[in-house]
Amino acid sequence: MQERTALEDQLTAIGRIERELDDHLMLIELGEAEKDQKVIAEAEDALRKIKAELGRREMEALLSGEADGFDSYLEVHAGAGGTESQDWAGMLFRMYHRWAEQHGYKVALLEEQPGETAGLKSATIQVTGRNAYGWLKTEAGVHRLVRISPFDSNARRHTSFASVAVFPVVDDRIKIEINEADVRTDTMRSQGAGGQHVNKTESAVRLTHIPTGVAVMCQAERSQHKNRATAWNMLRARLYDIELKRREAKAAAENALKTDIGWGHQIRSYVLQPYQMVKDLRTGVTSPTPSDVLDGDLDRFMEATLAQKAFGGGPETIEDVE
Repeated sequence: MQERTALEDQLTAIGRIERELDDHLMLIELGEAEKDQKVIAEAEDALRKIKAELGRREMEALLSGEADGFDSYLEVHAGAGGTESQDWAGMLFRMYHRWAEQHGYKVALLEEQPGETAGLKSATIQVTGRNAYGWLKTEAGVHRLVRISPFDSNARRHTSFASVAVFPVVDDRIKIEINEADVRTDTMRSQGAGGQHVNKTESAVRLTHIPTGVAVMCQAERSQHKNRATAWNMLRARLYDIELKRREAKAAAENALKTDIGWGHQIRSYVLQPYQMVKDLRTGVTSPTPSDVLDGDLDRFMEATLAQKAFGGGPETIEDVE
């Protein structure tokens, strides 16, 4: 049903765009014949919107990977640096939450460890919607922030790091076999804001896959059984994601494709002082308005990374990506 809905959406959109294109071109012809500049301007504005939509749907056509259409888990982890990095992790978490909401995705908080003074030590969300993993997978890596620290009484410039991990939510069609003897289970009390929200029982569950060292944690529910079930789903998703990346690396080696990014390495810099700019180190795409990017304006970066992986080029492979 999901595949059918996606195909119907694509076919309906193509038909609608064709009709709107013909209608607005006809309006321009009529406007020129009657010398009505207002009609011409309105039709041209509509054509620009159609062009933007076509560009977006062209990029969606690149989301043809095995798991691109799946929902996604997204984890944010603060790097070394204490309060600075934890505050930066909180900013990143808010940025992805905003991006998801702007695109109509549903967001569910699965795990959160607040920072000691501000921000987050780590947090995990599930983003539900069509192509959620396909878009968000471009954000996995280390993100760097340069700014005047609000926590430094001497107003010095600080550099902070936080990492983002993204992996697909696997469904019943994909079988991931895990030997339970290879998984260590730990339970603990959930962390909350205090008062009635503090969980008095050890309902939070952490699973560690010993052979790979992969660890996941869930504390979204008050029931340990529900958290355990969600944690197992997350673990299966993480191991599936590792296998996907192994296949991608093997295919890239066989085709002699070279990229500037490796998983777990810095992918983007956010500079707030002494100047303002966000730059993706993989594609070269920049934005002079970090405030917009931190409010969820990530499409240009995601599109450029998808195009680079598909065509082997940088941002110049997409028209008007900047």
